[in-house]
Amino acid sequence: MKKCIFLDRDGNINVEKDYLHRVEDFEFEEGALEAIKVFSESEYLIVVVTNQSGIARGYYSEEDVKTLHDYLDRRVKESGGRVDAYYYCPHHPEKGIGEYKQDCGCRKPEPGMFLQAKEDLDIDLENSIMVGDKMSDVEAGRRLGMRGVLVRTGHGKSEEVKAGRDVEVYDSLYHFSKIFKEERGS
Repeated sequence: MKKCIFLDRDGNINVEKDYLHRVEDFEFEEGALEAIKVFSESEYLIVVVTNQSGIARGYYSEEDVKTLHDYLDRRVKESGGRVDAYYYCPHHPEKGIGEYKQDCGCRKPEPGMFLQAKEDLDIDLENSIMVGDKMSDVEAGRRLGMRGVLVRTGHGKSEEVKAGRDVEVYDSLYHFSKIFKEERGS
């Protein structure tokens, strides 16, 4: 089994923009590409897990999300990093329309995306890490025995008040990557 760093996308890898779905609107958080490169140099897999309720609301399509992830993947590779897989939840329990209006098991903090990644990639969840800008990200990871990390980018500054003393908080994904690298002695 492999260890994994699960990364929330919006507000963590890219600047938070409500219902981001166009490549031309995509903007990396400062140092995010460098952070992913650091993670890529470790024995950990890197998996993006993201709630995409804009699909459920009819603001954009699943194809739009895949196009954005293709762009993200190209940029990460160009910077010397890698992302091993992308998972997204297209549902919303109240504001969804049609087939996307459902109380699903994949919308964080529910475990569906993580369990699917575990099955697909043979992941050791208890020795993995979840990094995001919302406490729902941290909680999703912690429910499955993972180390949960909150970053202050995106919604992180306002979410920090919900974090208990036992939650690791860093200024950004980049700042966490520096600690991660130090922990590994590299």
